[in-house]
Amino acid sequence: MEQTILELLTRCKVVPVIQINHVEHAVPLANTLVENGLPVAEVTFRTDVAADAIKAMKAAVPELCVGAGTLLTKQQIDSAIEAGAEFGVAPGLNPTTANYCKEKGLPFIPGINNPSQIEQAMELGYSLLKFFPAEASGGIPMVKSLLAPYRDIQLMPTGGIKPDNLQDYLAVDRVLCCGGTWLTDTALMDDGRWDEIGERIRETVTIVTK
Repeated sequence: MEQTILELLTRCKVVPVIQINHVEHAVPLANTLVENGLPVAEVTFRTDVAADAIKAMKAAVPELCVGAGTLLTKQQIDSAIEAGAEFGVAPGLNPTTANYCKEKGLPFIPGINNPSQIEQAMELGYSLLKFFPAEASGGIPMVKSLLAPYRDIQLMPTGGIKPDNLQDYLAVDRVLCCGGTWLTDTALMDDGRWDEIGERIRETVTIVTK
């Protein structure tokens, strides 16, 4: 993982995990993120417009660090890089995609939720890992249990993280940041309620800077 991106994730502490259904939402969302103090985004490849959205966000707001999430195939990785994604994230650990990201020079955060996967990720040369799905996989007690024997890794818990448990996750040593879907609810985007999204972002920034 590139030091500049690590520093940004460490500083922001929360990575909005975003499913964009309509490419025209990309630019207002990018502006809303940066204007309200959270200059990072993970745009998931769960929709067909993900690559176009990433490209539009980077073109409109270059200072926004945009990553590509749910990267499952080499084709998606190529599309993400071409669109301007600065890092990649996956829900699981696939050695083929992990190695392909390394080959392409794309900083990558593979997903894990058990010791065997952590050891496989370490063997592949990865130390920042996505713990997913966090709450369903045991939450904070599981995070602490996984971190205890593996002193060289850091985790980005994602899945079930909300404002009321965010601080508890971030208080765990070597939890670098958390992924969050509550910030950019698709219903709010569909309705054009950018002010409400901005309010959620500001509230989250307040939580993580306390």
